[in-house]
Amino acid sequence: MVASDTPLSRTVLDRLVLVYGGAADPVDAGPMRAYMRDAFPFLGIKTPRRRELARQILRGLPAPVEADLRAVALACWAQPAREYQYFAVDWLVRHAARPGPGFLPTVETLVTTRSWWDTVDPLATRVVGAIVTNHPAAVSTMDKWAADDNLWLARTAVLHQLHYKENTDTTRLFGYCTALAGNTDFFIRKAIGWALRQYARTDPEAVRAYVAQTPALSRLSVREATKHL
Repeated sequence: MVASDTPLSRTVLDRLVLVYGGAADPVDAGPMRAYMRDAFPFLGIKTPRRRELARQILRGLPAPVEADLRAVALACWAQPAREYQYFAVDWLVRHAARPGPGFLPTVETLVTTRSWWDTVDPLATRVVGAIVTNHPAAVSTMDKWAADDNLWLARTAVLHQLHYKENTDTTRLFGYCTALAGNTDFFIRKAIGWALRQYARTDPEAVRAYVAQTPALSRLSVREATKHL
């Protein structure tokens, strides 16, 4: 997906590359890359400092519209260093109430590109979750993603209700978990357990009953789901 630049996105990106590039620390970059299993290069900017710099970059700028968010996110995903993707995720989470359902194809690109839990999970739980809350018809996309062969899209569908509490659509939550129970991928099994464990804070009896009635769940999913029961 290619996004057109906007005046705000150009300003943000110019500042971002200048500030983050100037703050790079090769000494810290090595351990950060190793922690992420050498999946991505890093500038070596630790999270507190990175977010402090992000606030400086955004200071005095107007609130973004959806086109700004799309342009910055896709441009950050085109950058090699992981800190740029973290900046985009943080900005999307901060303005998660702004995008509509038309933003989901952009999220799909972000989830399926440079994919790992560190970016996928906040996109799923905070950005996608907010879009579906504000635009309930968008849940049809979650049904599609839950059945997708891409594990990160499926994980996103399972996790998008993580913070819904009493507003959780349990038919979908349990339905997605059942449909994916036989999946052998660690990240899917972990997501199932995490989603169930979180909902157990709201309705422990429902989760306890569901786990008891769903023998197809992996041991990992069951262990995670029942951790606090």
